[in-house]
Amino acid sequence: MSRTERGQGGTEHSLAELASVVAGELHGDGTLPIHGVAGIKEAQPGEITFLGNPRYEEWLGKTKATAIILPREHPFNGRPSIRVDDPYAAFHRLMTLFHSEHRLVPPGIHPTALVDPSVKLGQDVAIGPYVMIAAGSVIGDRVTILPGTIIGPEVKIGPECLIYPHVVLREETELGARVIVHAGAVIGDDGFGFATRDGRHEKVPQLGRVILEDDVEIGSNTCIDRATAGVTVIRRGTRIDNLVQVAHNVTIGEDSILCAQVGIAGSTSVGNRVVLAGQVGIVGHIDIGDEAKVGAQGGVTKSIPPATEVSGYPATPHHQAKRMYAALRHLPELQREVRRLRERVKELEERGGERS
Repeated sequence: MSRTERGQGGTEHSLAELASVVAGELHGDGTLPIHGVAGIKEAQPGEITFLGNPRYEEWLGKTKATAIILPREHPFNGRPSIRVDDPYAAFHRLMTLFHSEHRLVPPGIHPTALVDPSVKLGQDVAIGPYVMIAAGSVIGDRVTILPGTIIGPEVKIGPECLIYPHVVLREETELGARVIVHAGAVIGDDGFGFATRDGRHEKVPQLGRVILEDDVEIGSNTCIDRATAGVTVIRRGTRIDNLVQVAHNVTIGEDSILCAQVGIAGSTSVGNRVVLAGQVGIVGHIDIGDEAKVGAQGGVTKSIPPATEVSGYPATPHHQAKRMYAALRHLPELQREVRRLRERVKELEERGGERS
């Protein structure tokens, strides 16, 4: 794909090239240069935007974008466009394209980085200032490691991974391809394991490791503990938000979503395509079935069958939890009614005693 360099290492693509990337139908001048993507309200000349929701129809005539991604049969012809079946998916593809071409640090090893001579580096690696990479680690092709990151011994990082500043990857951690780890995350720290003897807490050695499979994304300040023995595993395509705690020996399946402040205790298994909303807490040694969903602040104390929606504490089926919460709102008036009925029963009993 031909491209023209712009300023700070950015790139331009012709509109025709972008139409080819998204397998869309080009309308208008295909030679127009496009250097970025933006929302329909914010877009400026030289950028491409999209219409993904009818609520933004009025912006078609007002946007400053050079070109628009539109539904295939849309009647608007006010400016050059790419017609596709799914404008949002096409826009996402172009966002990925432009983002992947923007390196946050230039390729090469910064002079302040400390890289052990035994480390194996792939092609086109970018290692920023004050990064430390310990002995025996393997860094794949086109990996970007941003400033202040610490990579321990025998770590393996697959191709095209992006490691943001001040991440810690402890010894023997393994990342697949295209993994993103955001700032401040700690992967492979010791699990919270101890044995209490005679009132004292003795540390149990944590000898396992952590594996993040392909296309996993880890949010800022999230902690994923190494296994006591064996492996803590986050499987392909799973997305984990900020401030999440995943304990030792946990397994999380493919394409699952863990929102902010989720906490999962040790040796729990979370299935594929599971959604855990914000601040969900899960006890250890249970199973969360495939496609289960847990509502925000849910407290899970026992295993959840597949394709089940639960919420509340302790987590119960969502439809039942909603009825329980609705009933709680009426609790004060129910108390008053019970008190009134008690007084009425007492009054009737006293009257019956007088008659006898």
